Amino acid sequence: MNQQALSAFIWSVADLLRGDYKQSDYGKVILPFTVLRRLDCVLAPTKAAVLAELAAKTAQGLNPEPFLLRKAGQTFVNTSPLDLSKIVGDADHVRDNLFGYIAGFSASVRDIFERFEFAVQIERLAKAGLLYLIAERFARIDLHPESVDNHQMGLVFEELIRRFAELSNETAGEHFTPREVIRLMVDLLFVEDDDALSKPGVVRTLYDPTAGTGGMLSVAGEYLAKLNPKARLKVAGQELNPESYAVCKADMLIKGQNVDAIAFGNTLSDDGHPHARFDYMLSNPPFGVEWKKVEKEVRREHERDGFNGRFGPGLPRISDGSMLFLLHLVSKMQPAAEGGSRFGIVLNGSPLFTGGAESGESEIRRYILENDLLEAIVGLPTDMFYNTGIATYIWIVSNRKPAPRKGKVQLIDASAMWQKMRKSLGSKRKELSDEHIAEITRLFGEFREAEKNGKPISRIFDNADFGYRTITVERPLRDDKGKIVVGVKGKQKGKPQPDSSLRDTENVPLKEDVEAYFAREVTPHVHDAWIDHDKTKIGYEIPFNRHFYVFAPPRPLEEIDRDLREVIGRIQTMLGDVL
Repeated sequence: MNQQALSAFIWSVADLLRGDYKQSDYGKVILPFTVLRRLDCVLAPTKAAVLAELAAKTAQGLNPEPFLLRKAGQTFVNTSPLDLSKIVGDADHVRDNLFGYIAGFSASVRDIFERFEFAVQIERLAKAGLLYLIAERFARIDLHPESVDNHQMGLVFEELIRRFAELSNETAGEHFTPREVIRLMVDLLFVEDDDALSKPGVVRTLYDPTAGTGGMLSVAGEYLAKLNPKARLKVAGQELNPESYAVCKADMLIKGQNVDAIAFGNTLSDDGHPHARFDYMLSNPPFGVEWKKVEKEVRREHERDGFNGRFGPGLPRISDGSMLFLLHLVSKMQPAAEGGSRFGIVLNGSPLFTGGAESGESEIRRYILENDLLEAIVGLPTDMFYNTGIATYIWIVSNRKPAPRKGKVQLIDASAMWQKMRKSLGSKRKELSDEHIAEITRLFGEFREAEKNGKPISRIFDNADFGYRTITVERPLRDDKGKIVVGVKGKQKGKPQPDSSLRDTENVPLKEDVEAYFAREVTPHVHDAWIDHDKTKIGYEIPFNRHFYVFAPPRPLEEIDRDLREVIGRIQTMLGDVL
């Protein structure tokens, strides 16, 4: 059964819920039942052996758990003699048997159903006379990994969550990232390390602070398993949404990962991995979401811990907290002396340029660039995400840059690399093909400037190219007779006094001499102006689109005149016909 057919089958359960449940509540039933059936199928082949082992070890007075896990070949078990098929075989006791079955799971699985608040839904379905019908419908479907692999199952979860988010007017994009975008990020993350990752027995750690349903962790694991089946990727993450957290944890559980490394809660206010460092990291934080709810905790950490905490470089404006996740990831990097780290994060355009010199955003960019952490930024096409059509950018950040990248930043414009989807999904109308992903990855891996159809698509800059000094230009205050007013005491004695109404600022590129710039750009126009050096500020911005702008000269006037005459002639002919 393919992913579309499977999603359609599960969605058909909604027909049973219609009338007793609002559409926005369908997910509260369908998601946990889908997870339950998946776990049920995963454990089915070893069910009898596990129960026999339980009886034997209990009779011997031994703690059976480690033996049961070995028999199950999983990181979880179920000690109940029931399964979903047996539960629906006893129609009069579905409620009690379902509760007993869930209680038989390992603690890590019980936590998943607690996050779903599944007990509430079981009671509600029982009272509505729907519990048997729903359980029986799910008992029919085969969700064993041999029939539905982990990748396909992840797509099913994403499709279901997207539909439920649309029905409840939630932001679907907060829960997951399109798979082809994740594939691109993973390729960019690993492309320079393929040799190291190919060594036998290699172990690497990967972290996602906005894990959603675990898509980024899953795709990264699939990549490494394909590259080196003997490699081991240990994943960790954190997620705020209870349902997404539950799906993520279930997915990681089935894949044999340590689900204790998947934390629940708000990453910014309650870091679930406060002392951990990771080799690789991926994140797609919410775009343009204010951080007022966690402002108190974030500001306290910023003021108390400074650069010893996560938010030392600065704080962005309250209306968009995405740069806080950027800083959070920087704080999770392994020291360069211990091998360093690389991470990819999806951001909207705002973090590139929002905020003037010495603003929170500018200071964060300054920290990233002056510490030579930014490897590349890839501009993606619009309409790539389910919840927004705006332009988005992948930042690749590392504290172990290869020698050719030292002191450099690569900008890749991939905004024209897309194909139209057969069917739009929310705001998502475009997708990256395999060829697009390969081309972008190649441009990054080769680290060179390139053009396509006469337009630049890859450019390389020095870190300092993005810095500037904001200088304050003063002009003299004059009295009613036009005479310059001078100071009469202190340091200002005998010096022209500034007229605040004529005060202006200029942004001078960091690489350029300020005095030379002033003499060329300001003095010829206002000969009596001067610079107040005490007010000079340093700022950083990354005007991505400006660096890929190609000037198109206007057509010759003769050609435009000829077209206008032709249009006027046609209009006169039409008017003549009307008259």
